[in-house]
Amino acid sequence: MGLANISFEHRPILQKHKVYSLYHPSAEALASTISSFPFRMIGLTFFIIILYFLAGLHRSAGAFFTMYLLLTMCSEAITSLFQMVSSLCDTLSQANSIAGVVMLSIAMYSTYMIQLPSMHPWFKWISYILPIRYAFESMLNAEFHGRHMDCGGTLVPSGPGFENILPENQVCAFVGSRPGQSWVLGDDYLRAQYQYEYKNTWRNFGIMWCFLIGYIVLRAVFTEYKSPVKSGGDALVVKKGTKNAIQRSWSSKNDEENLNASIATQDMKEIASSNDDSTSADFEGLESTGVFIWKNVSFTIPHSSGQRKLLDSVSGYCVPGTLTALIGESGAGKTTLLNTLAQRNVGTITGDMLVDGLPMDASFKRRTGYVQQQDLHVAELTVKESLQFSARMRRPQSIPDAEKMEYVEKIISILEMQEFSEALVGEIGYGLNVEQRKKLSIGVELVGKPDLLLFLDEPTSGLDSQSAWAVVKMLKRLALAGQSILCTIHQPSATLFEQFDRLLLLGKGGQTIYFGEIGKNSSSVIKYFEKNGARKCQQNENPAEYILEAIGAGATASVQQNWPDIWQKSHEYANINEKINDMIKDLSSTTLHKTATRASKYATSYSYQFHHVLKRSSLTFWRNLNYIMAKMMLLMISGLFIGFTFFHVGVNAIGLQNSLFACFMAIVISAPATNQIQERATVAKELYEVRESKSNMFHWSLLLITHYLNELPYHLLFSTIFFVSLYFPLGVFTEASRSSVFYLNYAILFQLYYIGLALMILYMSPNLQSANVIVGFILSFLLSFCGAVQPASLMPGFWTFMWKLSPYTYFLQNLVGLLMHDKPVRCSKKELSLFNPPVGQTCGEFTKPFFEFGTGYIANPDATADCAYCQYKVGDEYLARINASFSYLWRNVGFI
Repeated sequence: MGLANISFEHRPILQKHKVYSLYHPSAEALASTISSFPFRMIGLTFFIIILYFLAGLHRSAGAFFTMYLLLTMCSEAITSLFQMVSSLCDTLSQANSIAGVVMLSIAMYSTYMIQLPSMHPWFKWISYILPIRYAFESMLNAEFHGRHMDCGGTLVPSGPGFENILPENQVCAFVGSRPGQSWVLGDDYLRAQYQYEYKNTWRNFGIMWCFLIGYIVLRAVFTEYKSPVKSGGDALVVKKGTKNAIQRSWSSKNDEENLNASIATQDMKEIASSNDDSTSADFEGLESTGVFIWKNVSFTIPHSSGQRKLLDSVSGYCVPGTLTALIGESGAGKTTLLNTLAQRNVGTITGDMLVDGLPMDASFKRRTGYVQQQDLHVAELTVKESLQFSARMRRPQSIPDAEKMEYVEKIISILEMQEFSEALVGEIGYGLNVEQRKKLSIGVELVGKPDLLLFLDEPTSGLDSQSAWAVVKMLKRLALAGQSILCTIHQPSATLFEQFDRLLLLGKGGQTIYFGEIGKNSSSVIKYFEKNGARKCQQNENPAEYILEAIGAGATASVQQNWPDIWQKSHEYANINEKINDMIKDLSSTTLHKTATRASKYATSYSYQFHHVLKRSSLTFWRNLNYIMAKMMLLMISGLFIGFTFFHVGVNAIGLQNSLFACFMAIVISAPATNQIQERATVAKELYEVRESKSNMFHWSLLLITHYLNELPYHLLFSTIFFVSLYFPLGVFTEASRSSVFYLNYAILFQLYYIGLALMILYMSPNLQSANVIVGFILSFLLSFCGAVQPASLMPGFWTFMWKLSPYTYFLQNLVGLLMHDKPVRCSKKELSLFNPPVGQTCGEFTKPFFEFGTGYIANPDATADCAYCQYKVGDEYLARINASFSYLWRNVGFI
């Protein structure tokens, strides 16, 4: 089932290649199937070898390679089936839901859990359209053909008083047994229990080939003609009641953009200057109040050759009211320096980073804003809600909420987001466009009112020239209002470059090449390079490109000067160092007299954070209809599917087994449900790890707790539907004393358990793919050792601890115990084992000593021949066989 996650991760790439007509999407589907086959075979080979010999299967080369061939073919067919399902679905949650139902079909209609004779006609056809049914028949035929299976301790009657009876007076209480025979022929067992015939073995192999080819072809067809992702232009998604207003303002906005697009680059400067003169009132209250200084900062990480230095003695400062550009060639360490200064890097950091001349305290991350290159936001929130949440989490709790909301409105106005403030963030192509997302990223940081510094990592990346100009123009206005801004930027145009006040230029190895004023028309920085040996900058040349070419950062550029060494020996470097030292001295003496009021890590209390994180999580669930519907369909369809598969289980021995497997499948459904939960929770987890945790917005535990609490109502509701769909079609005890306890164990306790398990594994894992692997491994253990597939009495002694350790053991015991306790059993004719009593005795007289300690009953106690033995008289005897008991019910609840 984890294949769905991988498939959906590759879809954006496939869509891009499809748009460019690089190749047919179906070719990619076929190529991925073929290329991944050798890797699957490696894992499958180890699996088969370990399974085959540890299970003690038939030790012959022919049997082993037959099993290897059949299991390989089955594995490939099932893999192709799930890949086909993924290619057919539009969303990951939808794929997980359908895959969950397919998994149930595979498990139930392989003919292991419910055999062909016991299948109801409305679903029996499913077993014929799944490859696993044919693989299972062929593998069992290969293993059981010609095998004599000893009855062991199942001879009836046996025990005290029956030591010297003749073989014809006993029978093996096993399907396919014959009177007077202490063993059962494997072929007879398969024929009686499953209706299998050995002659079908290689016919089934050919059928599996047909399934494999069919699934691969269907996947290729779906991939070829179905769009990998939703296509189309950007479309705003808005809440009810705001659509018309947004459409009107959006229309006027488009007219304005069309007008702006016709303005020449040289006219942009005039617009900027006119805007600069009119923003003082609008931007009031945005100024920074602190000075950030870094001196001789170096950053080193472990490397195979020892230690690798990414930053080398970088110094600089940011003061309120300035816009500083961080530029350098690719790999020079621009983002590394930004992350190091923002306290987001892990490694060996040396040097000094000071706030107002003093070392940083725990409040540093809260007092700074960091706009990442990737615009990560909660898709289900509106722009305004995203800003409001950030404001509430980032600003002190002592500030009135009304004041925070007023400030949010101010930021919306400053960033010119009124037109889409009520729009949902959504996804690219169905929500905000790239420019709008970038504005929201900046706004999320600004509403926290960072009073120290605003970091931005390539804010113009991925934007067209018009959008890039709008973003930089807005940053310039913020700087003029008193905000302190440090921004990495990649090859800016001349117009953009001149909006910056100061430049920090990095060379290879993270060495400083220049730090200082840019000057009017870039005069200061150009003068520095020209006087130190660079060629003269032409009048119409882009200063940024000129500088990068001068230091050898261009594609064809070469450099003779050692610019880091020139900087170290320059007069400008000495002046900067002197200024930094003076600033540290003056600021530290002033700051020492201030009372430290910002040292706390978080701006708000835990209870305040809980309230607002829970509210945000609730909104995201409520608005994600696809996820909720997929969850409902999974549980509702699965409940009906299982309930009508085992419809009216009956009172015979097969009915007991069917009751067991119905309960087992009810807990197996937790596997696809777990995948759904993890897929949903991953989005919030990634956002927290990448952005929210770095800003100390709220405690990490709240992410897990609030997600858990918001999953519960939906699971409780949908598991109620599952319970009704499953329990009553089984035709078992319907009185409230049993059905209500069954509901308590499954629809409440079991939901509480596996939701927590899913989230625990996800938050322990580095990513969703790892979580899928870990979940698969853990659930395979929990389900394999819960007592359904193999009773604890048949487990190797070492593994019985897993039976006791698995919580699924106790859930299964409770569910099965409620269905079987005090249930009378009446074996069908084929379930009865026949034997003859000694001459002169009736069946009842002959077996009376046996039933003093044995289980079951004689269906014809007065007969003198063909005694019909049924191995269970009441459901509790079957419970004892699987090491369960109704008396364990409340003890198990305590364990759970």
